[in-house]
Amino acid sequence: MTIDSDNIVDFSPNLRLVGTAHVSSKSVEMVRKEISEYEPDIVAVELCKSRLSSLKEPESLDSEDLLKIIKEGKSPMILLQSALAAQQRKMGLTTGEKPGAELLEAVQSAEESNIPVEMIDRDVVVTLRRAWRGMGIIEKWRVLSTLLLEEEEEGELSIDEILGDSDMLSKMMEDARDVAPGAGEVLIDERDAFLAGRLQQISGNGKVLAVVGAGHLEGIVNNLNDPPMDITSRLADLSTEPPKKIWPKVIMAAVPLFLFGSIGYMAYNGDMEEIWQTAETWLVLNAVLAGLGVLIVRGHPLSILAGALASPITSLNPAHAAGWFAGYAQIKVDGPTGGDAQEFLVLDDFSLLWKNRVGKVLMVTVMGNMGSSIGAWLAGGAIFMQLFG
Repeated sequence: MTIDSDNIVDFSPNLRLVGTAHVSSKSVEMVRKEISEYEPDIVAVELCKSRLSSLKEPESLDSEDLLKIIKEGKSPMILLQSALAAQQRKMGLTTGEKPGAELLEAVQSAEESNIPVEMIDRDVVVTLRRAWRGMGIIEKWRVLSTLLLEEEEEGELSIDEILGDSDMLSKMMEDARDVAPGAGEVLIDERDAFLAGRLQQISGNGKVLAVVGAGHLEGIVNNLNDPPMDITSRLADLSTEPPKKIWPKVIMAAVPLFLFGSIGYMAYNGDMEEIWQTAETWLVLNAVLAGLGVLIVRGHPLSILAGALASPITSLNPAHAAGWFAGYAQIKVDGPTGGDAQEFLVLDDFSLLWKNRVGKVLMVTVMGNMGSSIGAWLAGGAIFMQLFG
């Protein structure tokens, strides 16, 4: 089965797939036209309930929301989601359309024609959590550095040129997978399978017009062509949040045990000078690297101090993190205003996070935690070498 130049696939007499670009005015017009001409019984859209709600009524953020995000450890996911959204908004500036405009058009056109609408995408929170936990440390750093250090490319192609070239779309998807294979599997392969499964669930209820991102067309078609399977079980599996990995907690719990054990051993042998040297190594490396992490993202001096002072203590307690304290301090001394929150939700360039107070709080939290973790590892290694080297 081939995908035509307009990214429309008639998979069966009762299922038509329309591939769109989420920032293209041409896609908005195409969606409106297809709903009118195809006259479907159901319009399926690549959205979940929370994303549809965000498109209809953009969310707001205040200091209490930020404190909750920090406490629940969601800062990395919010940054990842913001980065992806910023990329789409950046592309949308050249087309005059907001990201997801064609999906919202599909919903509104269907509602105006009294056609039932089905949300066929997986919940965005589940997707982001699976993507974040599916990435290793190197992948996470690669993603963040790619977004933070991104350079403008000369001679960029237009959205419509990309949309009309399925080979180019496939290459772009594969390029994204090369940067972060773990996230690529979740954001591309799993969602292709989920979207296909949801379409199989509703395909027996009449003619279905499915509006999805053009980059997902090939994957959806491949999944629809696969032998039938237990759809309910498959969708339930893809909708489950993966458990947090145990080994980081085990290792972080082992570090303070090793530290206290080492101090106890040295005290037993009466090596007071070694004890002071061990304490100094732990304090300095934890404090300096946590503070450096906050400094790199241009946190407030008091946030740097808060992260540095908290790190030697929080590294001994896996239930707390130095970045939390740095983030709290950043909110208190340079708290975001309502304007900052609104600006953060519509950023069209991820680099603007450096200047936005909401983005700054999140970056301070993430980098404070990262610096503290590195400091604890280095300090543990240095103490080990001091004892047994």
